[in-house]
Amino acid sequence: MHNEQQTLTAELEQIRTRFAAIVSNTPGLVYQFVLHADGSVSFPYLSDGCQALLGLPAAELHAAPERFLQLILEDDRQPYLDAMRASADALWSWNWEGRIWVEAWKDIKWINLRSTPHRLADGAVRWDGIMTNITASKLEQQELHASRARLAELSAHAERVKEQERSRIAREIHDELGGNLTAIKMAVAMLAARLDGDAALQDKTDYVDALVDRTIDAVHRITLDLRPPLLDLGLVAALEWQVQEFGRQTGIAASFSANRRHLGLDNDQATALFRIAQEALTNIAKHAHASKVGVRLACLRHHVSLKISDNGRGVAPADRAKPASFGLRGMAERARALGGTLSLSQASGGGTVVSIKIKQDSPSDSLNPAHSAATIAGENISTLK
Repeated sequence: MHNEQQTLTAELEQIRTRFAAIVSNTPGLVYQFVLHADGSVSFPYLSDGCQALLGLPAAELHAAPERFLQLILEDDRQPYLDAMRASADALWSWNWEGRIWVEAWKDIKWINLRSTPHRLADGAVRWDGIMTNITASKLEQQELHASRARLAELSAHAERVKEQERSRIAREIHDELGGNLTAIKMAVAMLAARLDGDAALQDKTDYVDALVDRTIDAVHRITLDLRPPLLDLGLVAALEWQVQEFGRQTGIAASFSANRRHLGLDNDQATALFRIAQEALTNIAKHAHASKVGVRLACLRHHVSLKISDNGRGVAPADRAKPASFGLRGMAERARALGGTLSLSQASGGGTVVSIKIKQDSPSDSLNPAHSAATIAGENISTLK
């Protein structure tokens, strides 16, 4: 019997030694935390990592377990308590991260705690878990977010500069080339009127006149591609024209609808939405094999919504993930620069719906949609087939 007792004691000591070795080599703080039925708390077990992580000796936290809550920054305390209560009620794993103030180093740390709850016989809940220092990863995450924000800001600035340059070039082409070509056409007409029946010269002047006409058409087309003048009249007018041009050029039945003529968007917002619609229509013409397209613009209470739908073959997930899929990325980036979202979904009956939604701080409520001059299409664009 005595030998048996010695063997059990030796095995228990061996288990304790192994446990101590595992805990000492575990990064962070291994702990047990108890929420008693009366609302009080305690730490039955704290590993030696307590001092390194929290700046407090384990004995001090044992004696005053409420000190841990005091370490948590005020903004993060309520989420900590809410997560603890939810875990205690449902006996779900407790996973929380937040900031603590470490007085010993006058510094803020991000910590993460993960623990598993157990209901005790007296109604208390005990968690067995580990706390780790995640400050480095949090700072990297914050820097990554800041970097993405700066990149998005730079991208938005580049788009604005590009649109300004497009507008400037369009004006230069229209004013300079358009005016010069008109003058050339008038001069050719005057020369042709003074020809004395010379058939060869008449053919030459007719050729030059036709060449000038083709050049004027090319100038008109290029200026429209650079920036449609209808954008100066508002997004609704520009989209209405673009959808009509799309249908005329592709032979695809295209419809447009809007619930208001004036949406209260600034120039950058209107231009960005117009470019997104242009890119979506270009993608449809190239890849969708659609026979019907619908563009719907809606001014909601706090948002402006733009939907472009087709009844084509749809967009496969693999197509969205292609490295060279710059069209979709550009559309998403433009929407993000507006503080909005862009999503792709499958239309009922097949095809694709591109949905863009941007916030509008002060929509123009003075215009009654029922009396708007915008074109209203009766067709449900989500069911085109």
